Amino acid sequence: MTVEKIKALLDACYQAKRARELLPTLPKGVTSSYIQYLDAIERLECEGVRVKVSDISDALHLPRPGVTRTLGEMEDKEYLQKSASAEDGRVTYLTITEQGRKLSQTFNEQFFTQLAPLLDDISDEDAECTIRTIQALYDVMAERKITLVH
Repeated sequence: MTVEKIKALLDACYQAKRARELLPTLPKGVTSSYIQYLDAIERLECEGVRVKVSDISDALHLPRPGVTRTLGEMEDKEYLQKSASAEDGRVTYLTITEQGRKLSQTFNEQFFTQLAPLLDDISDEDAECTIRTIQALYDVMAERKITLVH
């Protein structure tokens, strides 16, 4: 890849960040990561997984300490509930509360469902290629911290 193409790719990532900033305003005290975590929990539950902190961390490629902190905030705000495993008390399972389901459902219905038809010109294949490319770029950038030589 040429230097100019790398710059264009990073510029596109900046545009993607700006697009995320156009998401609807969430209720006071709710962050976009709450919606992301609720989606991940719902997706994993549909796959038959009894969801743990490590499952969220792995699914979203995020470090466990940050995930644990955010899930604690979500529990405090009653969007999810934690419960210890009956077999192994060290294992904690996550369950979305009714309040958490309402938050997720409202956000999905009011935003993503309305946005979907507006994005009909972007094929699933193009979206999947973009997702893979951004993930690959992130992996390289996170793995190799490049510093400038003065």
